[in-house]
Amino acid sequence: MKDVLRISRRDFLKRTGKVTGGMVLAVTVGAACRPGESIAPQAAGAEAVAPNVFVNIRNDGVVEIYCYRSEMGQGIRTGLPQVIADELEADWDRIEVIQALGDEKYGDQNTDGSTSIRAHFDILRTAGASAREMLVAAAAAHWAVPVAECVARNHAVHHEASGKSADYGELVQYTADIEVPDAPAFKAPENYRYIGKPMDLLDARALTTGTGVFGIDTVLPGMLYASIERCPSHGGAVKSFDPTAAKAVAGVLDVKQMPAPTSPPLFNPLGGIAVLATNTWSAQQGRAALSIEWDKGANAAYDSEKYREELLATARNDGDLMLNRGDVAAADEAAVNRHSAEYYAPHLAQAPMEPPAALANFSDEGCEVWTCTQNPQATQDTVAGVLGIDKSKVKVHVTLLGGGFGRKSKPDFAAEAAWLSRETGKPVKVTWTREDDIRHGYYHAVSAQRIEASLDDDSNVTGWLHRTVFPSISSTFNPAATGPSSGELDLGLHDLPYDIPNLRIEAGDAPAHLRIGWLRSVCNVYHAFAISSFADELAHLADEDPHAYLTRLLGRDRKINPNDDNAKYGNYGQDLDKHPIETARIKAVLDKVAELSGWGRAMPQGRGLGIAVHRSFLSTVGTVAEVSRDANGKMRVHELWSVIDAGLVVNPDRVQSQLEGAGIFGMSIAMHGEISAANGAVVQGNFDTYPVVRMSESPAKINTYIMPVDATPGGVGEPGVPPVAPAIANAWFAATGQRLREMPFRKAGIV
Repeated sequence: MKDVLRISRRDFLKRTGKVTGGMVLAVTVGAACRPGESIAPQAAGAEAVAPNVFVNIRNDGVVEIYCYRSEMGQGIRTGLPQVIADELEADWDRIEVIQALGDEKYGDQNTDGSTSIRAHFDILRTAGASAREMLVAAAAAHWAVPVAECVARNHAVHHEASGKSADYGELVQYTADIEVPDAPAFKAPENYRYIGKPMDLLDARALTTGTGVFGIDTVLPGMLYASIERCPSHGGAVKSFDPTAAKAVAGVLDVKQMPAPTSPPLFNPLGGIAVLATNTWSAQQGRAALSIEWDKGANAAYDSEKYREELLATARNDGDLMLNRGDVAAADEAAVNRHSAEYYAPHLAQAPMEPPAALANFSDEGCEVWTCTQNPQATQDTVAGVLGIDKSKVKVHVTLLGGGFGRKSKPDFAAEAAWLSRETGKPVKVTWTREDDIRHGYYHAVSAQRIEASLDDDSNVTGWLHRTVFPSISSTFNPAATGPSSGELDLGLHDLPYDIPNLRIEAGDAPAHLRIGWLRSVCNVYHAFAISSFADELAHLADEDPHAYLTRLLGRDRKINPNDDNAKYGNYGQDLDKHPIETARIKAVLDKVAELSGWGRAMPQGRGLGIAVHRSFLSTVGTVAEVSRDANGKMRVHELWSVIDAGLVVNPDRVQSQLEGAGIFGMSIAMHGEISAANGAVVQGNFDTYPVVRMSESPAKINTYIMPVDATPGGVGEPGVPPVAPAIANAWFAATGQRLREMPFRKAGIV
């Protein structure tokens, strides 16, 4: 190994195989996209007009739109421009999308919580409408005609009375004295050209030809490649190490001890020993040769199976009161019947297909970072904190992300690269392995829940006691946080839409033994699993159709704001005063998914349908699963149906893709997903021990439907996940009579 040939993944495929037959994709790309770079607008005045930070119009007529969110497969570099370009009346073929740097001038850049459209729709419309009105005003002034007589249409301003028209590029020179309007008028929805229409991805050509630049692809001349060995247990540190064998590996140039981990962990590096080399392979081989003695710290004895029993025991006892409506104790005393059940969900890893990677270059001027981050401003903050420099001296370039699911909003990997660059005086790229990502991530919280229901003689639920116990995300920022926060209870529990007169929600204490973070749909995953499964149990107890019983639980049509119950409601991006929970819309979704799936049809022996509905991130998704037990007693998911009410939808193609992806993601965590720990260390390390759904397990079809609702946009990326697991579990019961109250389902021996 004296010489290592460094070639790209694409070159590797070209060198090692031939393309023969297979799939041919025809892709139409209407506009250029510059992934991973940020180009300053041309000078204002005669050269360009930049009415806001999102839009720059050049004198050649090209409209530059800055995408300030991260593209990780959800199509945001197409969706955001759709909104701006529509209000701007721009020609789609004359748009260039530029990936913005991390900068607070863009506002919230954290691509998380399904907020990109729902939280910024009016901001984006304003950006486009402001530019449009400025161009119209410029044309009117130049022609000396009333503004009201001019109209923008298809990348030009027209004066109908005189027949004059001018391209946007021609009008740039006349905008210098035009003020940016404070409150521009929006287009009427019936005049939308792009919003609500299926649009090809602007990144399609780059993604299908392999020219898109991801975090793992970035290269600088003279850079070093780093691989880091971290302590197996959370919070542990290096006691001693011997770098001799590592330094003897060909290509290894240096070995560095990283700073010790912090408490709380925040988004800081985890410590450990870094091996730096001329290529990734040498760095990893050198790392494998290290001899390290660890101080495993306070979590050295962490055993997830013992912790499971602790959480379940906590759920069986009184917890902290988080919400109270009516008198559950009185309802229980008067009950004709009672039912209770316990549910468990393990830790989960996000496991994006591209593990974390970052390239940093430190100099006297500051630090420049190229990375696959969901949150470039958090990357700025974290890198600045680790280096002890001002945030303004950290420049963050956002590359394409090969998946994120919440993991890449925590920029510890970027901070590792930045620290090593400063210490070595050279650019350094840190690449996590799959094992690093699964064993040292920010995990979705393990959860134990207990639900108790009081029932009258008509099987109406008169009382509902729900206890939830899980380590909080807050523990990552505050070591004293040992139980659910109000914001986490907002996610599928405080906002329970059932029409139950007596409701009590309690939270139990649960200290964290791993770094806890958010994963796609966050706490909705386990709350929806418990609630939708329990509702199905109540339906069968009442000898009633589950669809009909869910409708009964939802009750009368009404608008709900959980704040009215004096809940400790944290408002996780949901302004419920403006966007209350509407049970009529939830029932409409439920009815539609039942209709599309042929709910109620006769099923063969050993085959069943299951239904679930859940609202999260201002959207409601209903899911039906068709499941059977094969001759070997194993589960087979034949088909899924998912219906979403996300209010106004910008790009229906992306919504369909998100629902399909959510189906596979939801199946993966329901059937296989489990992070376990023994002796303080995470047991799983790759897809052999942390599997995702394979093609052979996938449904024959995932059917999707978007409700045509004229309402404020809701989230799309996350809401499709929560109802998948309970729909499958309920279908399994319908097929076999066996209840599944614990994820993953393979623990029951059926997967």
